[in-house]
Amino acid sequence: MEAFSVHGAPSEYVLLAGVLNELEGKLLERGLRKVLVVHGEKSWNAAKPFWPVFADVSYSEYSYSGECSLTEIDHLVELVTNQKFDGVIGVGGGKVLDLVKAVTHLVKKPSVLIPTLASNCSPWTPISVIYDEQGTFIRFDVYPVGASLVLVDPRILITAPVELLIAGIGDTLAKWYEADVQMAVIPDKPIALQISHYAAKQCKEVLLQHAEGAIQAARSEVLNEDFVKVAETIIMLGGMVGGFGDHYGRIAGAHAIHNGLTVLEETHHALHGDKVAYGILIQLVLEKKWEEIEKLLPFYQRLGLPISLLELGVTEIDEAKITRIAEKATHPSESIHVMPIGTITSEDVGRAIRELEGVCHSTNNLIS
Repeated sequence: MEAFSVHGAPSEYVLLAGVLNELEGKLLERGLRKVLVVHGEKSWNAAKPFWPVFADVSYSEYSYSGECSLTEIDHLVELVTNQKFDGVIGVGGGKVLDLVKAVTHLVKKPSVLIPTLASNCSPWTPISVIYDEQGTFIRFDVYPVGASLVLVDPRILITAPVELLIAGIGDTLAKWYEADVQMAVIPDKPIALQISHYAAKQCKEVLLQHAEGAIQAARSEVLNEDFVKVAETIIMLGGMVGGFGDHYGRIAGAHAIHNGLTVLEETHHALHGDKVAYGILIQLVLEKKWEEIEKLLPFYQRLGLPISLLELGVTEIDEAKITRIAEKATHPSESIHVMPIGTITSEDVGRAIRELEGVCHSTNNLIS
């Protein structure tokens, strides 16, 4: 098998109500006395009620453009370098945190990540997904060093929009399907891959058991055990899959379909995790795992995850659009080609899309 490396975890991770009260002390432990805080408008509004007063650390704020783009990365690199910040704190969702990781990698400074959403494993992983200014996927970068510190206050996460939690559940569910399709065919897994495979299985098991309870908690904004378990599954277990599995535990077919969907402007409003959740179904069609699809569709419907292009905003579905999705998803650089099921062509993906659409639109047998 190919060589792989382990990036198991951030240097320090704490989930605790009130944990931001420890932020200044943890910054000083790291010698960070002048920091830049990068956030979005909504994420900063969510975090501000819990933000501590610093006595010995100074910070400046930067509100990002909304995309983790090359232009934004370059701008922040210049800012951090010119103003001689000791480190960068990211406060927000996946794109903010990915942006901070990209910047701190280039300037060789530590990153501190404070998620305001339980929507992805970005707080855990040394990876940034890079988009252009229009929101079209370009690539993802893997860094040799992870975050110095990750602080999670579940009281912040519980106030996030429920649809973002649901999308995070869809994105994390993909950890099992995208890891298993690669690892199931490896007969004698090294210990790190065994950890990754187990974490991926737990992603599926915990979400199937606790997702609905977590969504109920989010709707009422009252913390419960389901919510905390799901939040840590999304952030920690999801991150461990790729952290211990490297490329064997990262993206496969589902994320390639997500990337294919980004070529359609109609899907730009759809959340990353929603598109990945749809991608899981297409991947399973390609694997001919219809029994698994039959089990997932009711779960998707109870949570509100999309099972068709229509539910992703594509109101007029034609061959040209299906072809565009399929061609992007099967570009030679795409992750769909790690699936050990033979050569996957754009025609195969187009056929899988049509098959799934046919099932979801012509019969209720699988989705009742």
